[in-house]
Amino acid sequence: MNDYAAKPAFYFDNVRSEIAPLLPLHAARVLDVGCGAGATLQWLKQGGRCGVGVGIEMMESAAAIARGRIDEVHVGDATLLVDTAFAPQSFDLVLCLDVLEHLVDPWAFVAKLCPLLRPGGRVIASLPNVRHLRVVLPLLLAGRWRYEASGILDRTHLRFFTRESALELMSTGGLRVQQWQRRLPPLNSKAGLLNAATFGLASDLVTMSYLVAATASGIA
Repeated sequence: MNDYAAKPAFYFDNVRSEIAPLLPLHAARVLDVGCGAGATLQWLKQGGRCGVGVGIEMMESAAAIARGRIDEVHVGDATLLVDTAFAPQSFDLVLCLDVLEHLVDPWAFVAKLCPLLRPGGRVIASLPNVRHLRVVLPLLLAGRWRYEASGILDRTHLRFFTRESALELMSTGGLRVQQWQRRLPPLNSKAGLLNAATFGLASDLVTMSYLVAATASGIA
């Protein structure tokens, strides 16, 4: 908990607009697991993409801000709250944006999300890519695996994923992956230029995270 308390304010207050291509046109009820200060749900509500926005947040300081932005905030351990705070088929959309890698057992947690979905509902997750060059090269060339305050090697990460394992995780507990995409670097960055120069062959080495949308198996 102390590691989270030491994080800068912006860590809890980002609008995750990169999920826009994976969103439904409108979701009546949205659950944001690890909602932080509620910036993403507020963005969805202001854009007409969300009716009722519900958040789960572990840090009371961030949750206090979220209460002024969204409809409902639950403070506590998300792995327990999803079992006790919500009825089955409560949500049209569940967001897990850079959250699952912080859990001891993300597979068990994802399996709990499927029953919360209404027919046609979906889960959208963002998972950092441990195969990124910033991780792989120091490990291969210098034997270095150095945790940081944020990013792929955030010291609060307990699990690490590649594209294959991210898609496998989001196929857990009756979910079926419908769509996924890479969060790639800007084209004018060094990593972006490398990806362009290799005609996309280096894409898995420069992807910062994978965005995955999944629905319950058998539900369109």
